[in-house]
Amino acid sequence: MTSKLKLLVATGAVTAAMLGANPAFAAGTTSGTDITNNVSVSFQVGGVTQTAETDSDTFVVDRQINLTVAASDTATTNVSPGQNDAVTTFVVTNTSNASLDFSLAASQGPATNGGTDNFDVTGLQVFVESGATPGYQPGEDTATFINALAADDNQTVYILGDVDAGQSTGDVSGVVLTAVAREDDGAATLGAALTNDSGSANGANTVETVFADAGEDATEAAGDDYTVSAADISVFKSSRVVSDPINGTTNPKAIPGAVVEYCISVANAPLSATATSVTISDTLPADTPAGGVTFSAGSILVDGTVASPGASQVCSGGTAGGSFADPVVSGTLSDIAANSARALIFRVTVD
Repeated sequence: MTSKLKLLVATGAVTAAMLGANPAFAAGTTSGTDITNNVSVSFQVGGVTQTAETDSDTFVVDRQINLTVAASDTATTNVSPGQNDAVTTFVVTNTSNASLDFSLAASQGPATNGGTDNFDVTGLQVFVESGATPGYQPGEDTATFINALAADDNQTVYILGDVDAGQSTGDVSGVVLTAVAREDDGAATLGAALTNDSGSANGANTVETVFADAGEDATEAAGDDYTVSAADISVFKSSRVVSDPINGTTNPKAIPGAVVEYCISVANAPLSATATSVTISDTLPADTPAGGVTFSAGSILVDGTVASPGASQVCSGGTAGGSFADPVVSGTLSDIAANSARALIFRVTVD
């Protein structure tokens, strides 16, 4: 009878404790915690209170292994042809009930944000955010695995890859980050592989390890992708006769002494990436015994406007700039956004 009463009261005490417990973290009670329940049974014999019977039970909380890996956002990472160390960002969360190390690996994968994967970035690398400065910092974020990540804590991880210079606008490359839970060895080294004890008998005073992730392999992965955004540049060069010594500006002809204006336009196609650091270098023809042209000093204009870039283009405006180092005319244009054009304009005199 006493044993039955002990069991009944102990069961009730456990149930009450569960109902009255505070909300737990996602990872649950920390692995290795001793859970002790005490029971006391009072009773009387012949109306006389007897010494209460007591007992207790202790078991240790086992280790449940779980983790999540997710891209930091749902948008693709825009990259340029020839870009090195292009960064995608992930978050690894330890939803286990124990501190763990995590090994990390980057691989090619499918597109995850729309589009079709049609090329591979090269030179894949994985680095862990050090926490000193937000965002990937070369020379600062150097760890290649996660060390001693506490239960319910998370860590930012970066994948870096190189984009071939020959890629075109709209090309997509998918990448995958894989994280594997490992032992927290208490040192700044990657701990040993974990062993799943799900198939073995439970020991009340032994910490067993149970893999609770989807694949029951202590491994999770997530994908992200890069989308190439390239500038689609076209260059057009045209000339017009501004004046000549005979006709002035009325129907002028390209005779000796005539002033000729060159327009070099740079146009960027619709939906393209903005072209930056656009530098033009134009070499004037060398003088020959038969003649040539002479550069008109101070005539260079940059960032001119262009109507109908191409064979029939009309160029105007601009601001003074550029330089001439015989026989080269050069100048730098401001950034050229998609579906727009800018021009470098200069004049020469026919010899």
